[in-house]
Amino acid sequence: MSHEKRTLEFYVLAAFFLVFVLFLYGPLSAVFILSFQGPNGGLTFPMNGASLHWFGNLFEKQAVGDFGASFRRSFTLGVMVMVVNVVVSLLAGLAFRNRFRGSTTLFYITVASLVVPSIIISLGIGVVFQQLGFKPAWYSSGFGAHLTWTLPFGVLIMFAVFNRFSPAYEEAARDLGATSWQTFYHVVLPMIAPSLIGVGLFGFTLSYDEFARTLMTSGTYNTLPLEIYGMTTNVTTPVLYALGTVTTLFSFSIILAALGFILYSRRKQAKVL
Repeated sequence: MSHEKRTLEFYVLAAFFLVFVLFLYGPLSAVFILSFQGPNGGLTFPMNGASLHWFGNLFEKQAVGDFGASFRRSFTLGVMVMVVNVVVSLLAGLAFRNRFRGSTTLFYITVASLVVPSIIISLGIGVVFQQLGFKPAWYSSGFGAHLTWTLPFGVLIMFAVFNRFSPAYEEAARDLGATSWQTFYHVVLPMIAPSLIGVGLFGFTLSYDEFARTLMTSGTYNTLPLEIYGMTTNVTTPVLYALGTVTTLFSFSIILAALGFILYSRRKQAKVL
């Protein structure tokens, strides 16, 4: 009976996973296929020929939408958020290894933004900037709005990393005469490097795809998610699908590059140990 129960559970989980994969990648597959429509193709099936016409159209001047500039803004903003996310999360993880007065209050303040609706935070930051006489922009108010979303996740990840980190490695390094900085640089940092890469990747992808917290804080110029949203009501050609395909492939390439670097770091660390 137990064997039959386990078999049933396996098939139920397999069916659920299959439905999940279809729900997740089915729409992406449709967008990917339709992006290769012929020059006279439309936004729906059936295909009217096959070509790379709409990918080439991405690099031409558009009547509606500015793909290149919005992509550069999103990429730059994502890199800014990634760097700050890694540095602050690392420092927070190191600081919270030792209890200090107000640490609990500070922790709850840090993660509080996760339970506040994103659009409310976006609206609040935009209003505050205007009241203070500053013009909202993607690199100022938008940057701050994105950090309210990415930093709590980065801090929580580093908390989990350091909770499992054994201080015995640091004690052994100090017994061998290493200074605090040498211990951190040669012992702690290499061991937590894969986690830091994950924090950076997480921060970049959250920022790169963020819509709600950018809506009221980006100012005059759109980031890529805002540009794509605006195009959905104006663009009636498969160039929109081509843009979706390119940005999706770009996101996957960033993820694969990060995973490759993590595997390389772990193999290098295993050889040292």
